[in-house]
Amino acid sequence: MALTRRAAIVALCGVVLVFVAPLRGWTVLFVEGLLLVGIVFDLLLAGSVRALQVSRYGDTARRLDESVAVGFVVVNNGTRAVRGVVRDAWPPSAQATPSRQRILVPAGERRRFSASLRPTQRKELDADRITVRSVGPLGLAARQGSHLAPWRVRVLPAFPSRDKLPEKLAKLQVLDGRTAARIRGEGTEFDSLRDYVEGDDARSIDWRATARRSTVVVRTWRPERDRRLLLVLDTGRTSAARVGDGTRLDVAIDAALLLGALASKAGDHVSVMSADTRARGVSVESASAENALPSLLRSMSGLHPQLVETDARAMAAAVLSRSRQRALVVLFTSLDEAAIHEGLLPVLPSLTARHLVVVAAVADPVVSSMADNLDNAREVYDAAAAAETTAAAHRVSALLRRLGVVVVSAPPGDFAGAVADSYLGLKAAGRL
Repeated sequence: MALTRRAAIVALCGVVLVFVAPLRGWTVLFVEGLLLVGIVFDLLLAGSVRALQVSRYGDTARRLDESVAVGFVVVNNGTRAVRGVVRDAWPPSAQATPSRQRILVPAGERRRFSASLRPTQRKELDADRITVRSVGPLGLAARQGSHLAPWRVRVLPAFPSRDKLPEKLAKLQVLDGRTAARIRGEGTEFDSLRDYVEGDDARSIDWRATARRSTVVVRTWRPERDRRLLLVLDTGRTSAARVGDGTRLDVAIDAALLLGALASKAGDHVSVMSADTRARGVSVESASAENALPSLLRSMSGLHPQLVETDARAMAAAVLSRSRQRALVVLFTSLDEAAIHEGLLPVLPSLTARHLVVVAAVADPVVSSMADNLDNAREVYDAAAAAETTAAAHRVSALLRRLGVVVVSAPPGDFAGAVADSYLGLKAAGRL
């Protein structure tokens, strides 16, 4: 049972009437009795909440930057109409609109109620109970009850760099031989022979074919397909740092999605893993280019930063056990000097001996802006700290490159495109 606002107003009016005409206390009894009769009358004639049958419908997965369409159907199996208010309970991060709606369901009929969710976090949203308040004819009291109606919505990564995918696919088509261009380089698949033109690499000359013809002939190549690509996302403490509008991990996930979608279109096998204190089982094998992106989105939706130090040895062991064939290993981490020296460097030789390793790190735009401001003493100190941070990142990058690692670093807005361009550059050079 629940009392409405109208009951409170009636009771307040009764208090005023008592002061105006006390009548030795009989006014109080009259007002209270009248209000009680009205409440009982409402409770007796209000539609039954227990007779309602509730079921949900709507989306089960959406990206973080998209609205989620959900709703529920109420069937009235009772003998009286149910009118009042219905509340659909979702977690606060779902931002459900509207959370309360007016309800009027005649006996034996059904009504559909819809809502929109604007999630603010990457997580699985579980719907709570649906609560119905059935108000009586006088509007003084209502029957109230809740119905269990489970529903789950998985909030996937936003993937803001998806707008760059057509541009990267166009470059991939050039590399893949769908246009007139052909890429020459060691380690690619042979495509055809053509006459030598000025600027061609002398190493691409086919001397046997040249001996059979009167002109110099060169081989043209196309990138190999069916390569293996392993995306490793560092979910340790450095991934929780804020860069731009999100965390370092959010930017890394966006870049990994773009790279994974691009590589799957190239015919490469893409798999994903995360690592902090241990390598976590979030891997996904893209069976085809069509379902690669949805699989990647689902696999990365549950990744969140962990405030622990990343175990580089466990990560390297997981990579080596997972990819026994030569693969391109893209490690999304930071260029934190202490973390690299104490964690990654000792295990790096074992990875580079078998795989081609790319270290992709997001550059913090705040550090760059701090280095440009020198208006007062505090800003000078900030600029000095920013310069030291930048110098440390450059030292780490130079060290990694000397060990045969490809290093990619860019601000959040350009990071995903830079990682994809690095992949295309390696493919064009025949290093995959």
